[in-house]
Amino acid sequence: ISTDTIYAMSALMLLGHLIFFDYGANAAIVSSTLSLNMALFASVCLASRLPRSLHAFVTVTFAMQIFALWPMLQKKLKARTPRCYVGVTVLFALAALLGLATVSTGAVLFASLLLAISCLCPYCLIRLQLLKDNIHGPWDEAEIKEDLSRFLM
Repeated sequence: ISTDTIYAMSALMLLGHLIFFDYGANAAIVSSTLSLNMALFASVCLASRLPRSLHAFVTVTFAMQIFALWPMLQKKLKARTPRCYVGVTVLFALAALLGLATVSTGAVLFASLLLAISCLCPYCLIRLQLLKDNIHGPWDEAEIKEDLSRFLM
């Protein structure tokens, strides 16, 4: 099997993992077992291209921690200590951003843009709602002010 096939198959499996992951919704498409199997299959496929068996072992072990153990830890933290859950999530997001900074500056700029669009812009929109002024004019819908009770006899 070619390397391109392995990469394509891994990308499709990881996309399937995102689709079938249990995000807490009661839906027929949710299957945590299928999601986990797809993610581990993708990591095994990617590990098959590594030069030594130690590298493959570390990759699959790390994938097991990320895809199997991390969601369980997050669920327990969210149930028992919601503040700690938010703190751990922010801490790991910052660690991922710092790890990304060592690889690519463009990726950090892209991640910052995504953060601004998904967090900063909605925050500004909510804050600006307080300054909203509702004006009335001829463009409004017509309101019937006539007493129609005489027609109800």
